Amino acid sequence: MVEVCNVERPKLSLPDGRKKLLLHSCCAPCSGEVMEALLASGIDYSIFFYNPNIHPVKEYEIRKQENIRFAQKHGIEFIDADYDVDNWFTRVKGLEMAPERGERCTKCFDMRFERTALYAHEHGFDCITSSLGISRWKDMNQINGCGVNAASRYPDLAYWTYNWRKGGGSARMIEISKREEFYQQEYCGCVYSLRDTNRHRQSQGRERIEIGVKFYSNEKQ
Repeated sequence: MVEVCNVERPKLSLPDGRKKLLLHSCCAPCSGEVMEALLASGIDYSIFFYNPNIHPVKEYEIRKQENIRFAQKHGIEFIDADYDVDNWFTRVKGLEMAPERGERCTKCFDMRFERTALYAHEHGFDCITSSLGISRWKDMNQINGCGVNAASRYPDLAYWTYNWRKGGGSARMIEISKREEFYQQEYCGCVYSLRDTNRHRQSQGRERIEIGVKFYSNEKQ
């Protein structure tokens, strides 16, 4: 039996009688609680990993492999999409200095959700959602707006705007990350968030981020 968080969760159901969910996953730490909540409710879903924003490629591969490891543990289909980073840079060109949660992030979410929606439409999924919204560092309204816009291109598709943070979801996200000893990401993912995070750290007298070395600990503090 696969270990899951020993908590009582509400019984979830897809909106408007939808039957099959495609979960856009940004990483294992953010998707861990979402995945276990879906499993606990018996919802039929697959994971779609499409994140061409993640930089550098070493960081991208670590995040992806952690997500694959957790999906395999739970027997969930993992769909590995292209790492078309050149298209991502084209999409956000001119927004290199935009702040986090600004227009660059909107363009980034649009790109990722448009590909998710297209795959869902072409492969028999009638609902999509994303693990991105569980993070307190993200603007949930911004994410949901991009998701709804992407799904609206297809009459057979809906974007599920469920708030994964509520009912202790954010706390369980950390609990699961520690239990699984996931790789601990120290910036959002793109080259510009890495740049800005390192600038902030240096202004505080801290070392720059070192890729691939920090993991959540399962030890009692």
